[in-house]
Amino acid sequence: MKMLKALRIAGVALAVMAVPAAGAQAADMDRPVAARQAVMKLNGFYMGQLGGMAKGEMAYDAKVAEGAANGLLALAKLDTSSMWIKGSGNDVLGTKTRAKPEIWSTYPDVANKSKALKAALEDLVKVAGTGLEGLKGGIGAVGKACGGCHKPFRAEKK
Repeated sequence: MKMLKALRIAGVALAVMAVPAAGAQAADMDRPVAARQAVMKLNGFYMGQLGGMAKGEMAYDAKVAEGAANGLLALAKLDTSSMWIKGSGNDVLGTKTRAKPEIWSTYPDVANKSKALKAALEDLVKVAGTGLEGLKGGIGAVGKACGGCHKPFRAEKK
């Protein structure tokens, strides 16, 4: 219940940070870029918990695993469209973002990858709290779905 409240607060905070896409200039991109990076940091936090358990780097805890899986699904369901404004890629903003401009020129592909992530997360939610084997069985598809966007649409760290 606490996590759900925290996710709601995070969602509201992210929505407040977002700016309208129409007429946005490069200087106005800081807030939407910061908002989408905040979402990615939350994703990383939850994936770190799940991955740590799956790899044996931390003890399996059904409640934590279930909470992390639900958190990831809640984040995937957020409307983040106002955070991904055309012109907010690394071609314009340089090192402020790792987002490649191809995100906007291949949008239908990105949308399909987002659907695949949500489906993988829905499956993970069903099994994450059932035991370590269930978690291990579900997390691979989530990682693959994450990589489906990160590999073609995110630049390497410099």
